[in-house]
Amino acid sequence: MRLIDIGVNLMNSAFDGDREEQILKAKKANVSPLIITGSSLEQSRAALEFARLHGLYATAGVHPHNARYWDEQSAAFIRNIALPGGSVAGAIALGECGLDYDRNYSPHVEQRRCFEEQVKLAAELKLPLFLHVRSSLRGGGAWEDFLAILKKYRKDLTRIVVHCFTGSSGELEACLELDAYIGITGWVCDERRGSHLWPLLSRIPANRLLLETDAPYLLPPSLSSGGRRGRNESANLVYIAEFVAGKLGKIAETLAEETFKNTVEFFNLNLEI
Repeated sequence: MRLIDIGVNLMNSAFDGDREEQILKAKKANVSPLIITGSSLEQSRAALEFARLHGLYATAGVHPHNARYWDEQSAAFIRNIALPGGSVAGAIALGECGLDYDRNYSPHVEQRRCFEEQVKLAAELKLPLFLHVRSSLRGGGAWEDFLAILKKYRKDLTRIVVHCFTGSSGELEACLELDAYIGITGWVCDERRGSHLWPLLSRIPANRLLLETDAPYLLPPSLSSGGRRGRNESANLVYIAEFVAGKLGKIAETLAEETFKNTVEFFNLNLEI
């Protein structure tokens, strides 16, 4: 079984004590390489530097929670660190970027501006987009604005993935109409919050499904200790793959190979399929 975690927040402070060990632990579980998520300007730089040193990959972008910090120099900063030959190394995608009207750490108008600027930058650089949007099922109502911005630029974009999809049937169809890939996390393993996703899994085309942990977040409940949610890790992607395979009636190894291939093609990785 070969798996790639398309979204791990490895620069999060939760991993300050064992960041390198996490790579080895994941590799031992056949989850390798890892793709580190960039969610702010400085974190994106750190992610790219760490990825270069350890043979990993990273994205570069500004999460909607951090949209209030976006200014006229931000696009130039990302362009400089993201391009091959830039100040750090090449990013394999732009993001995590998008909209989140639930927690509202940044005003909606600033979120839209930050998101649209990154979408335009992805079109300019011909990089895939790693997207965040809070489902209407979880509150906030960002979907209409999210889709409007993507539709405006979709013809100029390469590939897009809706990371950590937790949405409704209608939201899934809207994503697929945009020819988006769908990222599934351990949220699907949560019977209380994620069971609505189970019948939707079979509606995701096999060549559009990607797997991720979003670690250190979204630890599957059955992996929690003593009823308390602990830190998620990339090595747990094996459990998520087995769970999703079971819901699809597939052998886990088959699903792993399919999603490995999808990941290599989506991010244009220099890996043997």
